Amino acid sequence: MKILITTECYRPIINGVVTSVVNLQSELEKNGHEVRILTLSPDARSFEQDGVTYIGSVAALYPGVRTALRVHRRELRSLLDWKPDVVHSQCEFSTFRMARYIAGKLNIPIVHTYHTVYEDYTHYFSPSQTWGKAAVAWFSRNTLRHVQCVVAPTEKVHGLLTGYGVPGDIQIVPTGVDLGQFQTELSDERRSLLRKKLGLTEKDVVLVSVGRLAKEKNLEEILRFASEYPSPGVKLLVVGDGPHRSSLERYAAELGLGDRIAFAGMVQPHEVADYYRLGDLFVSASNSETQGLTYIEAMASGLPVLCRRDDCLKGVVDTGVNGWQYESFEQFKEALSSVLNSRERLIELGEHARHKALGKYSSSAFAESAEQIYVRAIAAYRPIPSRLLLPAATKAAIK
Repeated sequence: MKILITTECYRPIINGVVTSVVNLQSELEKNGHEVRILTLSPDARSFEQDGVTYIGSVAALYPGVRTALRVHRRELRSLLDWKPDVVHSQCEFSTFRMARYIAGKLNIPIVHTYHTVYEDYTHYFSPSQTWGKAAVAWFSRNTLRHVQCVVAPTEKVHGLLTGYGVPGDIQIVPTGVDLGQFQTELSDERRSLLRKKLGLTEKDVVLVSVGRLAKEKNLEEILRFASEYPSPGVKLLVVGDGPHRSSLERYAAELGLGDRIAFAGMVQPHEVADYYRLGDLFVSASNSETQGLTYIEAMASGLPVLCRRDDCLKGVVDTGVNGWQYESFEQFKEALSSVLNSRERLIELGEHARHKALGKYSSSAFAESAEQIYVRAIAAYRPIPSRLLLPAATKAAIK
């Protein structure tokens, strides 16, 4: 197939949407499909490079987000001439308008992945939470009525969309993660060097948080819990950057965390796995995730997860098996104390976490599910071209 993926952001930006797009693109290409990307340029200039069409954009409301002010029909001509079989959109804003334009011109379907729980971002545009949620529901319904199929990464997202009254076909497909880099071992020399650089000793028990530093990630709760936990040997490693970093650093100072916290800042994608392995336990207090790819990356790295309870983690984090979901500081403290008192227990939970991640969340399984959705969507629009006909075994699986 010829598959066009549209997304507001792409490499070198690092976030969950980009990770999902890059992994899907890689696996689809391994399976013999042609994939092109349509995304926004980091400035007002439009250009094409290495199969990626970048559309000129300007800064938007949310920190770090950009938008295109028009459809840019002339810049999309080469993609129309390429004639994709299906468009897989990843965002609901300016690139979605372009996806609709291309799909309408070529009479092809749009498959859309709903990545973001916008209810958790209403503080950026609405003083009223009730009005903000109503606006999100209206926007989601109005946008998704134009697509052939919606991909929901988790049951949580499926439930939200159903509650919004989104029409049509909604399929639950967990986003795949390229877990290969999280299976390689970290050398003792590299581990020692990184720990020393970050002010961590080999005796420290390290709680590691990885992700964008934004208000909706609720990292203040983890900082507060770390400050209230009585053991000075427990340290917090925060990996990532974002608009909320300076605020978090001030808050950490107010809490008196001092040398019990280390802000590593942004690290290169190929180095992220090393930073997971500096930790003993992965922590998160976010309730704004649609799936939480960092949880799966941590688990694949052999880290148990200690996180705030969230519907998106049903079937991912099983309390007492590969980690814990907490609802209070008392539960957080109890879980942390249980592994501090038994190194063997920590290792056992880490092995369970690794096994769960590798068995359920591979990027290859994600791509196979996407392929089946594409074929069904194309078939609903027009007879499938002979070059897209699948083997009998695959047809049976789709049925």
